[in-house]
Amino acid sequence: MDRDLDALLNFAPDYDAPIPYMQRTRDYYAAIGYTTPYRWAHYIEAPFTPLNKPLSKARVTIITTAAPYRPDKGDQGPGAPYNGGAKFYQVYSGDTSQPHDLRISHIGYDRTHTTAEDSGTWFPLPALLQLRDQGRIGAVTPRFHGAPTNRSHRVTVETDAPEILRCCREEETDAAILVPNCPVCHQTCSLVARHLEANFIPTVLMGCAKDIVEHAAVPRFLFSDFPLGNSAGKPHDVASQARTLELALRVLEAAPGPRTTMQSPLRWAEDASWKLDYLNLDRIPPEELARRRREFDEQKAVARELRAEKAA
Repeated sequence: MDRDLDALLNFAPDYDAPIPYMQRTRDYYAAIGYTTPYRWAHYIEAPFTPLNKPLSKARVTIITTAAPYRPDKGDQGPGAPYNGGAKFYQVYSGDTSQPHDLRISHIGYDRTHTTAEDSGTWFPLPALLQLRDQGRIGAVTPRFHGAPTNRSHRVTVETDAPEILRCCREEETDAAILVPNCPVCHQTCSLVARHLEANFIPTVLMGCAKDIVEHAAVPRFLFSDFPLGNSAGKPHDVASQARTLELALRVLEAAPGPRTTMQSPLRWAEDASWKLDYLNLDRIPPEELARRRREFDEQKAVARELRAEKAA
């Protein structure tokens, strides 16, 4: 009877809703043996800085969690397994007048439903340069900036966010677009956005993890209900990427106040069952969980070595 009523009223299936990344992540790590629940950044209020000039006269920067490709760091190509060796631990900057090969093998994007073949889905610099040429924005800042994906809220808040702020001030940035990929990336970019706004630089975050971003209370958020790794649009779909960026700019311009979320009308697919897969314990057999625990421990060891090298 209920199914008949659903059909009559044209209801969507219950699973066709934003993925609960915080809960799935907690459950998943508990299942592979990490029993201390991770505390996701949580705020109620958010800072908010209105744009002080039209976007057609504004200098805009991109902040990304993607990593520069380094051939000596193993497989970082499309569909590569998680590669902790490709991570970076300090803010970096890149020349926006040059092409860049940025990749996301070092983070937990949705490897089941996207392959990371098209960097336009996570690094919208070419699309932003086109908008500059069309006069939609005034300029792209000389550099973009990379934000390290860090589980430590304190490191992000006390070290990385202030460094990104310093870089933005150095280039007289008028507005920043932040583009995360994995669950923790969304938290990182949320904390950076809050810091920039508290210091009078307007921001908009383009992302796919609605619960994490809204839990952290950001000023402006464009939510795309896509698999992680596609915050800037669909792969090999220039129109989708252009529309996603334009929607983000509209949120930047028109948000009436803090904690403004706009949901993109674009859908990943007509069949929304892809949302049932990411870190869903109901779909991961015990032997696969055991394998992932071993892999996670190996990657943690790699990360410890990299941090030790940086500290030396």
